[in-house]
Amino acid sequence: MGNDNFRREIGHVFDEMAGSPSSALPDRVRSSLAHVPEQRGPYWIAGLAAALIAAVVIGVLVVANPLNRPANTVAPGAGTNSSPTPGPTPGPTLSPEAPPNPQEAQFVCTGGSAILPEYAQAPLPAVIDAVRTGTHAGYDRLTIQIKSGGATDVRATIQTGATFTRSPRGDQVTLAGKNGILVIIHNADLHTGYSGPADIKTGYASLVEIQTLEDFEGVVQLGIGVSGAACFRMFPLSNPNRVVIDVQNAS
Repeated sequence: MGNDNFRREIGHVFDEMAGSPSSALPDRVRSSLAHVPEQRGPYWIAGLAAALIAAVVIGVLVVANPLNRPANTVAPGAGTNSSPTPGPTPGPTLSPEAPPNPQEAQFVCTGGSAILPEYAQAPLPAVIDAVRTGTHAGYDRLTIQIKSGGATDVRATIQTGATFTRSPRGDQVTLAGKNGILVIIHNADLHTGYSGPADIKTGYASLVEIQTLEDFEGVVQLGIGVSGAACFRMFPLSNPNRVVIDVQNAS
């Protein structure tokens, strides 16, 4: 093989290496080797080395296949558990607390007070539509009925003496009896739904008088005149909503 032909053949070999492997390349390499003269010399050795290098490179390209790898056909997320994760198990539903038993409420005596937290955070003012009194064995009762809405705070406090301060006027009034109970209801309204008297004299043994002390800007105050020791209990009732105050009769 001449030098020019040999160079061209080597060039073709490296051209084939740069592109995709050709099925005719091995035959061309063998054909070139078959025409090599029997003499040993630098050209023959160089040609044999080039053929061996070409064969090694072709083998590496065929095995590794860096340019013609098949595309990854696995969909994103395939192989993972796609079943939905179960949510938290709902807890038991709590039933509303039953109305308190009036007989379980404890009487509060001199210096004490009582609060009804059940009326906390009411969205609408408590519209009071009735104030009633009644007498029972062992106690006299005051009932404050709420037509709609709810009070945010109901407090009843015992005081010595039956003199109260009316608001917002600031003047004082003295009720019948020796002692008193001051009832304050926040977020309440006594003038929209109530048309009864502002001063109620009962003639009972213990609960002798009830008078409205304030009905202004969502605050209602009632003064209770008590003939003896001002021992009382307070609790709510429902259907309709009511605040009940029982004044214990002196033994």
